[in-house]
Amino acid sequence: MTQYNIALIGFGGVNRALAQLVADSNERWDAELGLRLNIVAVTDLYFGSVISPNGIDARMLVDTNFAKGGFGQLSGGSAEACNERVIRHAPADIVVEATFTNPVDGEPAVSHCRWALERGKHVVTTNKGPVALASDELKALAARNGVMFEYEGAVMSGTPVIRMARKTLAGAGIYGFEGILNGTSNFVLGRMEGGLGFADAVKEAQSLGYAEADPSADVEGHDVRLKVVILANELLGGKLAPKDIACEGISGVTVADIETAAQEGYRWKLIGSASVAEDGRIEARVAPRRLPLDHPLAGVGGATNAVSFKTGLLGAVTVTGPGAGRIETAYALLSDIIAIHQAGSGASKKEAA
Repeated sequence: MTQYNIALIGFGGVNRALAQLVADSNERWDAELGLRLNIVAVTDLYFGSVISPNGIDARMLVDTNFAKGGFGQLSGGSAEACNERVIRHAPADIVVEATFTNPVDGEPAVSHCRWALERGKHVVTTNKGPVALASDELKALAARNGVMFEYEGAVMSGTPVIRMARKTLAGAGIYGFEGILNGTSNFVLGRMEGGLGFADAVKEAQSLGYAEADPSADVEGHDVRLKVVILANELLGGKLAPKDIACEGISGVTVADIETAAQEGYRWKLIGSASVAEDGRIEARVAPRRLPLDHPLAGVGGATNAVSFKTGLLGAVTVTGPGAGRIETAYALLSDIIAIHQAGSGASKKEAA
């Protein structure tokens, strides 16, 4: 059995859910996968930071209602979030990065990933920013230091699209994709089909926790644009930046547009797409589209995500699954850790009796 020491960067919903999985499932992972996870550090802007080389009780972390700066009450803790110190100096094999990302420069997540990789620590992250904006740099840094940089959850949360496409569709000749890559906008369009106006549908999405107080990243397509960058660069060999992709959201779609489409046998969806043109260029965009009802993405409702890969050998291959959720996204982090374990990568992992 192999035990991996992990440091959690950010302790919001996703990393808290991962700690919950550690508390509930370590014994099963030991039996089924031959690995265990030992949390040795946590840092969070609100709670502070704590480092414990022997490990922190995952159950205690999840069950304790910490106040602001509450980690300072723990042995080895501080009321301040010492992110760089934790990342560089905690005795972690794997750094689990799940903090806020600025969509313009990817910070602070890019720096978090860079600090960890420079210290020879594997990184798993659910953040779009580091992957969309600094992937080449971070991959090269990981390679130089003999570790792995994994980010399966950056596109569709726990639904495995990047690894699935690379491995399961290897040799199938992927030349493009189109997808519903934002659950909030998909939910809003679905509620508008029920007669709600755009503003009321957004308010309902906010009340259910699907949309942020400022929903623009979701409904104006900016979140989808970052995901299109990731998929195009990872699967189509692109070198795209967000500025290279035309982006239009759903705020201009009206209930009348939706009703007219329904009468004509169509349904509006916010679609992120990319394909390789005959001259080798990658053409990509984000825009609302009217899809015929027999289109593989037309029936995807609610906050669900889906991506349809265009392949030379198999035609369209469509993957559907949750694109959000604490446990679902935490599973994506776990799947990255499993990939590191199965690769047998890095000499820092600890063999336990």
